[in-house]
Amino acid sequence: MPLTLPDKLPAIDLLKQENIFVMDTSRALAQDIRPLKIVILNLMPLKITTETDLVRVLSNSPLQLEISFMKIKSHTSKNTPIAHMQAFYRDFELLRNEKFDGMIITGAPVEHLDFEQVTYWDEMRDIFDWARTHVTSTLYICWAAQAGLYYYYGVPKYPLASKMFGIFQQKPLDPRLPIFRGFDDVFFMPHSRHTEIRRADIEAVNCPEGSPECVSGGASPLTIIAEGEESGVSMVMARNGREFFITGHLEYSPLTLDTEYRRDLTKGLPIDMPRHYYRADTPALGPVVTWRAHANLLFTNWLNYYVYQETPYNIESIH
Repeated sequence: MPLTLPDKLPAIDLLKQENIFVMDTSRALAQDIRPLKIVILNLMPLKITTETDLVRVLSNSPLQLEISFMKIKSHTSKNTPIAHMQAFYRDFELLRNEKFDGMIITGAPVEHLDFEQVTYWDEMRDIFDWARTHVTSTLYICWAAQAGLYYYYGVPKYPLASKMFGIFQQKPLDPRLPIFRGFDDVFFMPHSRHTEIRRADIEAVNCPEGSPECVSGGASPLTIIAEGEESGVSMVMARNGREFFITGHLEYSPLTLDTEYRRDLTKGLPIDMPRHYYRADTPALGPVVTWRAHANLLFTNWLNYYVYQETPYNIESIH
């Protein structure tokens, strides 16, 4: 089944070249079914690239999706044409009264700042509060994962001595979870971050007595569901799957890390070669892609088990 995307979104032509079935809004209106409504809050500087990466991994589901793009009013993108933002993005305030079956909040290049120092932090807090009552399930990626864990649960972030940069092996800690259906014993995840969250802080989060968040009967509302020996905690689940916090970037295309690496080299910034990425650790030989199959599987499982099977048919019933 296709994804329904705004007419003329650049990702449509790019993905059609990859033989991915997408449908623009005009054609979708002729079909008499209710697609799942997915909203993406895109905080990344290169918005068209991020749009394409996310649409690519969402496209493998047999479910029909209606994709919307949200932006924050308190920040103006410097790397994306104004015409593109005006054509495809709406401010949070314009979407506040709508409900969505699923939401994805991306990373943002503000890791060096404390959360309260981020110029749009107040608006992010409003969005976090809104998502809990207006979205069935939300994926928080990279900086958004750290921000969500901090805002909801007080989990701090810590600066790393060097950038966590490369492709790192992860282990699903409970393979029985539907999010891991079809997964192997290990999987690989791209990481590109200067900060980390720690297992001890997550496990120290207490569950208030009688809290509906502790649906599994555990002592904490948070469950670490995947981690890697080198990269640490990579996936945390909360509210029985209504929230997933992912510290890496499974959505990345094969060349994203290569682009980041060469960009920083050109700027003269201190950057190590991405680990476990290039063939024979030689950039000229290109990357070995080891994460794409599990990336597609994870997003498909999320859509099927935590969005489609949980969301009410009457979308206004989401709470």
